[in-house]
Amino acid sequence: MFEILDVYFIMPMPGSQQMDSVSAAYFLYHWRWVFRAVFIILLVAGFVKGKWKRRWVAFIPLLLIGALIWFLNFRMSADHMFHQPGELVFSDAADNKIDSNRLVVGVFMGGKAKAYPIQFIGYHHIVQDTVGDTPVLVTYCTVCRTGRVYDPHVNGKLETFRLVGMDHFNAMVEDETTKSWWRQATGEAVAGALKNSKLRELFCTQTTLAEWFRLHPASLVMQRDPTLVGDNSQRSLNYETGKSRDALTGTDSLSWKDKSWVLGVNIGNVSKAYDWNLLKTNHMIKDRIGERDVVLVLAPDNTSFFGIEIPEQNSSVHLSKDTIIYNGRHYQIDGVGIDTAYSLKKITVYQEFWHSWRTFHPETQVYK
Repeated sequence: MFEILDVYFIMPMPGSQQMDSVSAAYFLYHWRWVFRAVFIILLVAGFVKGKWKRRWVAFIPLLLIGALIWFLNFRMSADHMFHQPGELVFSDAADNKIDSNRLVVGVFMGGKAKAYPIQFIGYHHIVQDTVGDTPVLVTYCTVCRTGRVYDPHVNGKLETFRLVGMDHFNAMVEDETTKSWWRQATGEAVAGALKNSKLRELFCTQTTLAEWFRLHPASLVMQRDPTLVGDNSQRSLNYETGKSRDALTGTDSLSWKDKSWVLGVNIGNVSKAYDWNLLKTNHMIKDRIGERDVVLVLAPDNTSFFGIEIPEQNSSVHLSKDTIIYNGRHYQIDGVGIDTAYSLKKITVYQEFWHSWRTFHPETQVYK
């Protein structure tokens, strides 16, 4: 029962993800070898002192328990089910082997750009890399449809992370030094020595690879891990396009259902959710969040999206194909100036399932 509970609380099993059980899960996991030692001592004592007529019979349940422990800890553990990349391989546009219609999480830092296809990071869940001179922790949870990029420094030290499981259907990672558990969707430590601390989030954009290359032609793009046995990445094609009907990762095409897509924005202390279907219809949504005016725009591919802050209230702004026209000046769809040296400020916009956004942003406003 201990071995089952040790896995049950942090894997998507019936009922486990609806509980506030992360503290209990962390306690069981953190003290697992103490529990195991006690149980082994009890088993040995019972075997030695028991009045067994056929002593070998006792080995049958012990073998069954051993098989269960192996299965739960090696076959069912998150970091054994979803391996981190054995080798990171990147190519430029000329040598790229990834379909240009696939989704990527793009990062641009220090004048360097890299794209991480969701077909890969959705399997690995975390990729630890460097963009320019900046270390990055690129993460993705397919059950929440959340792509996030974080600074992997913890208390000033460059950390190594591993996938440990999930809580409320969102992936959790563990840092090597403090063994704290960090929630992928928010970067918050939810258990361990650093509970309530947060990783510093880094700006990223979700687009098609074709759109990313159009905006960053010199970008590198992550290729398939040559050490990966079998091509698990192809399973994500229906997921990316919203055609999957899987219970955990499938999409509901209607609006404001658990598995509907929303766009989420955080500005200051205000969170707001926008219906993806509405953006697909209008291609631009203009709104005011707190004291800031923002626009959400959708590229002509009906897939790539961007958030831009508008500095002047009640100003003229509209979208013409892939060009933002603001007060008579022209800007790329990501806000970079075309006929002006000035660029509009980018804001982070997340695309995720509605159940995820409202779970981790319970005070969210809803745009209708």
